[in-house]
Amino acid sequence: MYTSTDEKGLLNNFATEPKIYPAEYPSPEQQKRYIAYGAASLLLVALTIFTAVAIS
Repeated sequence: MYTSTDEKGLLNNFATEPKIYPAEYPSPEQQKRYIAYGAASLLLVALTIFTAVAIS
């Protein structure tokens, strides 16, 4: 942890910064999985809305 002192003698504590790394582009397999998750989520939301409309 990094600590500094100002002119009045007060301490300032700074958190340790995490190591930064660049994001990697998803592989074709991951892209297909994201599409499947999106389709399943869309279906779930559509069924929920349809059920709510049908009940009311």
